[in-house]
Amino acid sequence: SIWDRFAHTPLRVFNDDNGDVACDSYNKIDEDVSMLRQLKVTHYRFSISWPRVLPDGTTDYINEAGLSYYSRLVDALLDANIQPHVTLYHWDLPQALQDIGGWENETIVLKFRDYANLIFRRLGHKVKFWITINEPYNIANVGHGYGAAAPGISFRPGTLPYIVGHHLLKAHAEAWHLYDDEYRSKQGGIISITINSDWSEPRNPYKQEDVDAARRVVQFYIGWFAHPIFKGDYSDMMKTIIRKRSLEAGLPKSRLPEFTAKEVERIKGTYDYFGFNHYTTVLAFPVDFGNLQGAGTIADRTWLDSGSSWLKVSPFGFRRILNFIKEEYGNPPIIITENGISERGPVDLNDLHRSHYYEKYINQLLKAYVLDGVDIRGYTAWSLMDNLEWATGFSERFGLFYVNHSDPKLPRVAKTSVATYATVIALHEQPSTPESLLLAFTGS
Repeated sequence: SIWDRFAHTPLRVFNDDNGDVACDSYNKIDEDVSMLRQLKVTHYRFSISWPRVLPDGTTDYINEAGLSYYSRLVDALLDANIQPHVTLYHWDLPQALQDIGGWENETIVLKFRDYANLIFRRLGHKVKFWITINEPYNIANVGHGYGAAAPGISFRPGTLPYIVGHHLLKAHAEAWHLYDDEYRSKQGGIISITINSDWSEPRNPYKQEDVDAARRVVQFYIGWFAHPIFKGDYSDMMKTIIRKRSLEAGLPKSRLPEFTAKEVERIKGTYDYFGFNHYTTVLAFPVDFGNLQGAGTIADRTWLDSGSSWLKVSPFGFRRILNFIKEEYGNPPIIITENGISERGPVDLNDLHRSHYYEKYINQLLKAYVLDGVDIRGYTAWSLMDNLEWATGFSERFGLFYVNHSDPKLPRVAKTSVATYATVIALHEQPSTPESLLLAFTGS
């Protein structure tokens, strides 16, 4: 995959870590399901590796061994009374497709549809929860703008991300319609995309220019992909700002591609729920350089740190962005598909910061649900175990379980937060009202 190529390129991944073995979940289905049983979860989200199933990206050759792994994993989950929640694309494009342009080449839209068709056909009778694409913002902007993730392209940061994002939206829509037209009635599942976003507050809430900057940050982040899917096109704010800055740069047209009327109709409404990943909040202020949105961001120095430079503990923003989704997109059903915190440095299984993070963030989630009427349908923590955390390698650890890489057997060891998270799930399973759950868990 493009991540194999990226990770084996010197200086791309911290400490030159790679995913050749990583957590070795491929050979540890029983151990992984045992951890899920310990947590008593009802659902488990995992992704399918496109190149593991289709090495050249097309259905010309199907790697049955790779497909068999996912089938066995799904069976093991169902045997444990755990519903699989399957992501079709979590960033690992077949290198063969990247070699012909990857997400920049519009032919990938139908190749993604073909890949989805194979997975629906082979696994759809067992899987009832689907995600087409995970975090299109990061694929487009981090992988094709900053170049800090595979495929590591950074020489057209003001243009290429918007082309890639355009094709990601079209690919998502084709996979959604395929499921809706050919599989939904037989398989009875639901399918959507997962969009990630920070919340943004003004650096100075008494300055209108900071308030406006915060609005732009949110619209260029969550709105980039949510607006076309939930409303039918890019937001007027994005279209106006990008066109203005493109023309000022001497370009003949906007860097942001346009959808035809037929494409708008094809993409609008391609969701069964709002899949949402959230970790942190930023403070925004206006800048006239560096990005098209004309805003910079910082963090409040009083917010607690994590093992990731970009992730500060700011739970209040979770409730606010959930309410933003409710108000902006008509209160769609929301499934939180990622939320969590990292650590770095010496291993300490007594991860009190993670227990604190989950308590405070789930508190805000419950308040959004109980007090604000946000239509929350599910919550998934990131992550079950420490893994290869993209370009930071194994240095940033998000897991509830520690993976000991100094032991070739890669044993999984529970951190203190496992008990915290299991308690949350146990409380949720008890017969109770949402209000009593809120009080029981948060004590407030």
